Amino acid sequence: MLKTLYIKDYALIEKISVEFGEGLNIILGETGAGKSILIGALGLLVGDRASSEVIRGGAKKSIIEGVFDISHLPKIKEYLDKIDIDFEDELIVRREISVKGSNRIFLNDTPVTLLDIKTLGEMLVDMHGQHSHQSLLKAEKHVEFLDKLGDYSDLLAEFKDVITEAENVEAELNALKKREKELREKLELYEFKLSEIDEVAPEAGEDARLEAELKILENAEYLFNSSREIYEALYESEDAVYDKLSAVERKLSELARYDENFRAHAEDAINILSAISEIAEFTRNYKDNLELDPEMLEEKRERLGALNLLKKKYGGTLENVIEFRNEIANELNLAQNFSFEIERLEKEVASLRKEAGEIAAQISQKRKLTAQAFEPKIEKVLKTLGMNDAKFKVKISVQETASPDYVLINGKRYAYNKFGIDEVEFLISPNAGEELKPLVKIASGGEISRVMLALKTLLAEKDAIPVLIFDEIDTGISGRIAQKTGEAMRRLSETHQIIAITHLPQIAAFARNLFVIEKQKENERAVSKIRKTKQEEFPHEIAKLIGGETITETALKSAEELLSYSENL
Repeated sequence: MLKTLYIKDYALIEKISVEFGEGLNIILGETGAGKSILIGALGLLVGDRASSEVIRGGAKKSIIEGVFDISHLPKIKEYLDKIDIDFEDELIVRREISVKGSNRIFLNDTPVTLLDIKTLGEMLVDMHGQHSHQSLLKAEKHVEFLDKLGDYSDLLAEFKDVITEAENVEAELNALKKREKELREKLELYEFKLSEIDEVAPEAGEDARLEAELKILENAEYLFNSSREIYEALYESEDAVYDKLSAVERKLSELARYDENFRAHAEDAINILSAISEIAEFTRNYKDNLELDPEMLEEKRERLGALNLLKKKYGGTLENVIEFRNEIANELNLAQNFSFEIERLEKEVASLRKEAGEIAAQISQKRKLTAQAFEPKIEKVLKTLGMNDAKFKVKISVQETASPDYVLINGKRYAYNKFGIDEVEFLISPNAGEELKPLVKIASGGEISRVMLALKTLLAEKDAIPVLIFDEIDTGISGRIAQKTGEAMRRLSETHQIIAITHLPQIAAFARNLFVIEKQKENERAVSKIRKTKQEEFPHEIAKLIGGETITETALKSAEELLSYSENL
């Protein structure tokens, strides 16, 4: 429930703090005193959009803060956990509206978005007025009213899951079909590119290897002559290095027999001879195996040219060319398998839409049974509210469709929404002899108000929204009907906290907590004030509603009679 409301520098309100109580909270006040301003401030706490125009003249910002008792509201806890705000027994909602246009929103002193408080507001407060806040006037909301009375929430959740899965698979299918179309358009080009690359059949690192081989082949004659000259100088000529060094080695070994200082040098000479021998052997084998083949040279040049052309066209490196080749090969392979995958997804979508249709049919059947039970009950409550001849009907209709968005029932395609296949609309005939018409076409605000009260009375046990706000819903009713309306609001306040603005003493007499809004003048400026009325002051305030500012004995007695009646209810 809403425990306290604090408003500062908002329209005519300089600063007020209101402590609401459980049950029925009635707000009284003359026209223009600021009652609608108070309701507007409450609207901001539950997600209405703010404008800097509401800031009191001369102030820098408006502040609206509400403290809600949420100790018995697990859904609120779930949402607070979701947005990472600690759950406590109290929830403090705060709006700050700046003249600079910067609006700030806080939950328990943590900054949040407008969407956050709007989402929480829908779980905390249900506002009902003569205009935009009347959810009853929105036909699309009627199915929600009806479903709250039914016992098939599990089926609704199941339908939502199945149809969501169907829509997801449908999206996957459409994406695949789009990809197939795009790929079909590229198929011929891909096949050409794949053929061009596969004709060359490049291997990773092949270009570097060919470049090294060409370097040798292009310099083969020089490499042959030079390696032959090295071999001859080291091993075959008359003054070969190997022969001369062998003589040196023998002399050093002979000297080492007389002086050990020569031993190390003799060993060095042996090692040098071994190295020279290896070099000579390498150069001999190299020149013997070197191919002087102009045809091979040309083949390798042509091969490297083909590889370089692929690199220029498909990625800059041979590795990129090979990667590109594999990608388009996979795409072409996928194109060959599109038909199979599309067929599989189409079957899955059809199966899911059929399953969703079966669930929707069950919901529709239960919804019709709920409506049949609901219609006489609401007519009965409307009679207690003075609408003795009212007829109420729940119109449930379905629509076949040729749209790709459908659910399948007995081979037929039906349009659907998140609630199933049914379009639900409440119809009413307020007076005897009148035809049933949609609620939105009812001209009387009083009749709409009483229908809302009747609905809320029936929904009282199942409606989880703890706070109901009624903004002058008594418009168009008076006398005995007003008293019946007050009785209904009192009964409803046993399960909900109600905050209501009224001009009628018959309704005000049922208040558990009574508040009066007054417009005063301070420093030559109009200021709205609100005060909570003590229990002993109730007769006086209700008498003012009956007879005006001058309270007569008759008015006071009438007020006491109304209060006495409400106490004995």
